[in-house]
Amino acid sequence: VQLQASGGGLVQAGGSLRLSCAASGSIFAIKDMFWYRQAPGNQRELVATIANGGRTNYVDSVKGRFTLSRDNAKNTMWLQMNSLKPEDTGVYYCNAEVFTYGASRYESYWGQGTQVTVSS
Repeated sequence: VQLQASGGGLVQAGGSLRLSCAASGSIFAIKDMFWYRQAPGNQRELVATIANGGRTNYVDSVKGRFTLSRDNAKNTMWLQMNSLKPEDTGVYYCNAEVFTYGASRYESYWGQGTQVTVSS
């Protein structure tokens, strides 16, 4: 299983970016999907979660600005980030709980990370 994250870049404060995370491989089902971010010198933090049925949760600092969605048929999720702030800067990682064919339980897989830089 591979998770491919994309969509990062450099944007001015107040701008928008849309991150994508596409899962590929021998996938039977995906349960929850997550976006984490890690700023320099900081620990990785959970930004947003989306369940298989579409229910979402967000860290307080991004509520009202970020929107997470997914397409189960495409094994893909998107994080629409609006009104970006310099404190949103960091490497964004996607993560998913995946049940592969022949497996006995869900396992966690990570994408490679995509850099988001918001200038003031």
